[in-house]
Amino acid sequence: MEKIASFTIDHLNHPAGIYLSRKDGDIYTYDVRICAPYRDKLLTDAEMHSLEHLLATVLRNGPEKDKVIYVGPMGCRTGFYVLYRDLDSGAAEADIVSAFKKVADYNGKMPGNSPSECGYCKNLSVKKANGAAKLFLTRIGKV
Repeated sequence: MEKIASFTIDHLNHPAGIYLSRKDGDIYTYDVRICAPYRDKLLTDAEMHSLEHLLATVLRNGPEKDKVIYVGPMGCRTGFYVLYRDLDSGAAEADIVSAFKKVADYNGKMPGNSPSECGYCKNLSVKKANGAAKLFLTRIGKV
């Protein structure tokens, strides 16, 4: 099989940050790397799940909501993928950083925190999402 593009990135030297990882027509895939692979402690399942709920909710209600296609965790637990339609790197980075700041400061009810809304809502925590968002903002110098 042919090697896919994401496996050609040198993960041993990949720092935290926001990167345009692919462009497919008008679809832009951004790699939101919270942890540097093999150097930083991985996010826990609860941190990933909690951040997924809040980050997706904030981005899908934000100023670029009509361009957001997908927000989801990386299986390696080092970050998230955010896909936009027709949103350049500068605007996407600003939108993502703004969303992380909102998650870092959020103190309301966790969205989607019931068995009818989520496949496993028992490991959701606003505090864990806050902490993961603050960690990312610190690592990229946007606190």
